[in-house]
Formats: sequence, structure tokens, C-alpha cells
Amino acid sequence: MYGWIWQHLPGGRGVKALQALVLVLAVVALLLFVVFPWVEPHLPFNDVTVD
Repeated sequence: MYGWIWQHLPGGRGVKALQALVLVLAVVALLLFVVFPWVEPHLPFNDVTVD
């Protein structure tokens, strides 16, 4: 998969590395700001009951 992405990025090695870094940062931001907050209420970690 990473090879496929690397082959399809335009430019030389430096430009590809910069574009790959931007893609990684975009995925991390998407996970942190969209996916994890959406999933968090559905996780059982906050369901604490003490009897």
C-alpha cells in the first residue's frame, strides 16, 4: 500500500517525502478531531459503577 502511494505522488524524492508527511499529518488530525471524539461515547471506559 505504501509503495502504491509513493509511486502515485508527483515530484521528486524530496517533494514526495513532504507530501507523504502532509498525508500522515492529515490522517492523524482526522483521527484526533473527528473519529476519536465520535467513537469515545460508545466506549465502555467511562461506565464506572461502584456498589
